[in-house]
Amino acid sequence: MFLHLNHQKLEVYTVARQFVKECYFATNQFPADERYALTQQIKRAALSVHLNIAEGSSRKSDAERKRYYEIARGSIIEVDAALDIAFDLNYCTAGNLQSLGLTLVKCFKYLSGLINSTST
Repeated sequence: MFLHLNHQKLEVYTVARQFVKECYFATNQFPADERYALTQQIKRAALSVHLNIAEGSSRKSDAERKRYYEIARGSIIEVDAALDIAFDLNYCTAGNLQSLGLTLVKCFKYLSGLINSTST
């Protein structure tokens, strides 16, 4: 926000930022009794994606950078799995998650491309 570093110019950073917002909006529709369980887990994992992209982009070595991107991608998979459970519990519908799903897939693809292009 204040530093204006290179990671903010990455398309994956922009998509991850949108992903976090969509996760927050989607979980706001979950039951109140899930506030400290599934809801918080999804929010933490989504935020982890965004923050690991930012931190990884600042690393000098390709191996370190790649590791942060791998952690970010793992967090996307975590959100996807948590959304499976939320769907099974009828906290959301496929229709409610359509935009989030598209953003999730886009972010996953961008991160996979970054991981594959980073030499170690």
